Amino acid sequence: MSDTLMISVSGMRGHVGTDLTPELVARHAAALGAWVRSDTRSGTDGAPRPSVVLGRDSRTSGPMFARAASAGLMSVGVDVVDLGVVPTPTVQMAVEHHGAGAGLILTASHNPIEWNALKFVGPDGIFLDAGAGERVRALALEGPPRTGWDGLGEVREDPVAITRHLDAVLALPMIDVTAIRRRCFHVALDCVRGAGAVAMLPLLERLGCRVSGINLEPDGRFPRAPEPVPENLGELGRLVRDRGADLGLAVDPDVDRLAVVDETGRAIGEDYTLAFAVRAVLDERRNDAKSPVVVVNLSTSLVVDDAASRAGATLVRAPVGEANVARAIRDQGAIIGGEGNGGVMLPALHIGRDAPLGVALILHLLATSGVTVAELVGASPRYTIVKAKGPRGPELGPLYDRLRRRFADATADDRDGLRLSWADRWLHIRPSGTEPIVRLIAEAPTPSEADSLVAAGRELLQ
Repeated sequence: MSDTLMISVSGMRGHVGTDLTPELVARHAAALGAWVRSDTRSGTDGAPRPSVVLGRDSRTSGPMFARAASAGLMSVGVDVVDLGVVPTPTVQMAVEHHGAGAGLILTASHNPIEWNALKFVGPDGIFLDAGAGERVRALALEGPPRTGWDGLGEVREDPVAITRHLDAVLALPMIDVTAIRRRCFHVALDCVRGAGAVAMLPLLERLGCRVSGINLEPDGRFPRAPEPVPENLGELGRLVRDRGADLGLAVDPDVDRLAVVDETGRAIGEDYTLAFAVRAVLDERRNDAKSPVVVVNLSTSLVVDDAASRAGATLVRAPVGEANVARAIRDQGAIIGGEGNGGVMLPALHIGRDAPLGVALILHLLATSGVTVAELVGASPRYTIVKAKGPRGPELGPLYDRLRRRFADATADDRDGLRLSWADRWLHIRPSGTEPIVRLIAEAPTPSEADSLVAAGRELLQ
């Protein structure tokens, strides 16, 4: 693995033209197709050919890689259902809708413009687990078995996948579409020239919102760093203030993460996306006899804990990664879950991070409560999250040992790196799955306390 070719459980990402080439994409797409064909869930001889749903974000390398992926899939006798430029959650939902054997998404998510990636989705709409991902990689290394002239797959398009996705969001019983339309929200929108506008604009129109937008062209030429974190949302904040919008919304290039800017133009942080979504769902279930379960990852803010406890819910933490959270949601029977990076997951819709879903839930909360974003934030307990990066050495075990000794009074969780927690603060250090770095994340009631935790991690990382 090079410094920039990152191989994970459910796919790989790298720099276009060096790590990631059409040949590599075609080979791994063929391997995914061969895995589908070898899986008993795909049917037996004489049954219709299995299919794989293909979608991508707007990156300039997307059309090239989509053609390579289609060829690879067809070469092993698998049909391709091509969605074109769509949000990642649209692909996940389409896999289930079509009864496909898998999904393949060409997106590097929040990574910079020079990156692209392959993400493999299983027939349940969840990213592949470790065992399935290992089998796909093995097939790619072995050389997937190709079919002859009379067994090649075909390509068909699904032009209504986004409409079907939005229909399902708006049909959710916990979303009061009428109340949202009555508020006539003015929304400022930043899609960073990713795939967002193809879904977000029709969604907001159907919810009766007036939109002031920037970076809506889905051409993949990101005008700024594409991750929707506060330091990248200054232009959106200015748009909110200049246009007098009720709130600002920003998504990443593949539209599974959502960030919110309040009516003053302040980016409030992605953890509030999930906290507000949790409130929107749990407020509708206050009279449930059974305590609902909320699942988040180990790096999610305590503001979500507070939103869950406010409604009497039980909060369960899982290792970082959408697939880990998704399986925990399924196994725990959770009502809602997600990740603190702005990823909302609602099993009543599908078990995947979904920014359009997050928009609908947050607008529902604002519409039914009659308050503003800033007022919602002001009514929540305040914490400060500090995020930092460091170089990843060959072995992190000694670092974790030093941290355990330094903070012997903390509760330690080593399922994903090392998370040390106290009643009102925590420190999480883990290797990134998307970049060749170590991530250091701390949260505490004050900035100085969070900075102190990160500084201790940095000191011991040297």
